[in-house]
Amino acid sequence: MSFTAASTLARLEREGPVRLTVLAVAEGVTQPSMTQLVQRLERQGLARRISDEGDGRVTLVAITDAGRAVLSTRRQARDARLADLVATLPDDDQRALDAAMRIVAPLVQRMLADHRQPEPLPEGRDTGSEQ
Repeated sequence: MSFTAASTLARLEREGPVRLTVLAVAEGVTQPSMTQLVQRLERQGLARRISDEGDGRVTLVAITDAGRAVLSTRRQARDARLADLVATLPDDDQRALDAAMRIVAPLVQRMLADHRQPEPLPEGRDTGSEQ
């Protein structure tokens, strides 16, 4: 599975069903490329198209249970490989890595949380709501 396919499935798992155009922008690919990728994922049973409950004219892309299972398997394999690699490090290096992770992990979590926050409007831009 390509990185883009795995990333697309992970995004669908995290964020839920989304329009194909939004998915293409989020993944940094063209709409035709995303259309082809979604078609492949559909043929593999990893994604499906569904109607938007709010607007029946709109089609959304959603992850399937099989797609979730593939992601889970990939994550387990990645985690096992990383654990195997860490186990080859000398004890001092393992302790140093543990200490570094205790510092870095909260920073990464904060960065990801900040990234999920909506972008503020440029100063002076009226939002149409009263304060």
